[in-house]
Amino acid sequence: MSRGCVCVFAKPPRPGAVKTRLASVLGDDGAAALAGAFLLDTWSTATRMPGVDVVLAATEVEAPEWRPLHAADVWPQGGGTLGDRLELVLRRALQAHSFAIAIGTDVPGLPLSRLEDAREALRTADAVIGPADDGGFYLIGVSTCPRGLLDTVPWSASDTCARTLARLRQHHLATTVIASWFDIDEPADLDTLRRRIRDGTIHAPATARVLGGEAANANLPRAGV
Repeated sequence: MSRGCVCVFAKPPRPGAVKTRLASVLGDDGAAALAGAFLLDTWSTATRMPGVDVVLAATEVEAPEWRPLHAADVWPQGGGTLGDRLELVLRRALQAHSFAIAIGTDVPGLPLSRLEDAREALRTADAVIGPADDGGFYLIGVSTCPRGLLDTVPWSASDTCARTLARLRQHHLATTVIASWFDIDEPADLDTLRRRIRDGTIHAPATARVLGGEAANANLPRAGV
């Protein structure tokens, strides 16, 4: 398979604009700091994948928050729904690549093996999807992207992944489902994140630094408190 493209979707990690549901326990500044750490960890994973180009699909192309990434390519997400923006970026990536994979930045510690699994799936499948534990998905990849592919998909819903999978099949795309992963959206998710960092099941050094390690975790507001 020729060279592919991994598209990391992100918006600048600014207080009051990102991870607003986490701000209820972390405050606006704490939520923004954590979002920034998620971005660094996700970008680090994506750029360790050999044989692909990695682009940042950004809500603001010229945002100064991207400088630490040293991204070679920053593309605009465009407007409309998440489905519209995914389609725009994926179709652009497919102009010069044999496949395109999109991920967000709320999956700190996502194993590189998940991206490798997605690439392997796209050797024979038209599409691949990675379900998230909350009913959404953390990854979607395609080797072809028909117009209107993700029209009618409900976003941030408990059946987003199932509806997306149905939509891919409606377009007659042979689709592989890879192993699930968790994302961080709600305060309760922070406990899962802390536990997985402590027990070493995920590697997310920037996130761990923001959370402050085991001692500082005791001083952070606990989910549900």
